[in-house]
Amino acid sequence: MQNELEKRLDNKTCEEDDCLKVSAVVPAYNEGKRILPVLEALKQASLVDEIIVVDDGSKDDTAEVAKSVPGVRVIKLEQNVGKGGAMRIGVKNTDADITVFLDADLIGITGELVDSIVKPVIEGKTDMNVGVFRGGRKITDLAQILTPFISGQRALRRETFLQMPEADGVRSGIEVALSKYFRAKGLKISTVTLSGCTHVMKEEKMGCVRGIAARLKMYYEIGRILLDGRTIIRQAANRQKAR
Repeated sequence: MQNELEKRLDNKTCEEDDCLKVSAVVPAYNEGKRILPVLEALKQASLVDEIIVVDDGSKDDTAEVAKSVPGVRVIKLEQNVGKGGAMRIGVKNTDADITVFLDADLIGITGELVDSIVKPVIEGKTDMNVGVFRGGRKITDLAQILTPFISGQRALRRETFLQMPEADGVRSGIEVALSKYFRAKGLKISTVTLSGCTHVMKEEKMGCVRGIAARLKMYYEIGRILLDGRTIIRQAANRQKAR
């Protein structure tokens, strides 16, 4: 009897009812200049069946660039709802069993690296697999060595993501909230190295002053979630007791 991974490798596109379907969700805000290589990598990933870009109220041509890639589905939001809200909208618009999230500004991402994020979840070896940068650039390597839980590259079960409370209200700190929720539920989190991969920094996108301001705002939200995760933990515990 074939295991889940063997079924996927036998069929590049998951068409059988008993085959786990994988959807990639890419939340994007003003990433028209950077998103194309990410979508091309997803097209090359053998374990990804569907690609959804959620344009989170961009003021540039993000949606148009994404639509130019055959097979990519684009959801364009009129207003910016934040990364957590955009991710949730993407997940709600697919029936896939597994979701892999990727940031829209990645450098050095490949189809093989995407598959390495998805594979352990398909195999049932972990509940969430997080991709961690190595060998892309020293500053992003260091950041993810110290704080791997902030990585935006991760695969998990769709139903588990939708069970997480407060996802709509979390913006930059969504990855931290996810990690805290999984730990509160006693779910397994694993990591995989994304060799040669990095991302464009906020200061490069927005200029020094605006970029630093955006980074400080992001760190503030991450810190708030790290220091006050009681709501997520309490709600997770209550759900567990109710079962």
